[in-house]
Amino acid sequence: MLISERLAEAFRAEGLTGLEGFHPVEVLRVRCMRKRPRQPISVPRYSVVSTCYGRAAVDTMLTRVRTTRPITCLECRSTTINAIHGIVLEPGTWQGEDIFRPRGLPGTLVVSERFKDFVERHGFTNMRLTPAEQYVKDPSNLGPAPLPTA
Repeated sequence: MLISERLAEAFRAEGLTGLEGFHPVEVLRVRCMRKRPRQPISVPRYSVVSTCYGRAAVDTMLTRVRTTRPITCLECRSTTINAIHGIVLEPGTWQGEDIFRPRGLPGTLVVSERFKDFVERHGFTNMRLTPAEQYVKDPSNLGPAPLPTA
């Protein structure tokens, strides 16, 4: 993931956690999307970072997930997810990272309330933050999985 130098500096200054690397990248070429007179373009500096894989695990009983087959590995919790309606983490598994990839949701980044406040305070753009209970990914319109009965 590429982040601006401004984001990288603010992230480190505020002591946030969950991003690793912070290696500078060299921008070799910039393509303008709009036609405009040729003039030198000022390109901000960027860093490449990776997001940590946290110990936080998706609560398979409370998260409304539809899967193709049951989870077989309780460590990675990997399976094919067909639909998800809301995210609930298992109590006691989150270790306080500000941005992380939870076990059971490959490719999904989860951020803390502290990170959300950080983004708003600094006015960072080009990211969409969705409250965990409102997160929906359901391309086939399967609807949420039924809640477990007591």
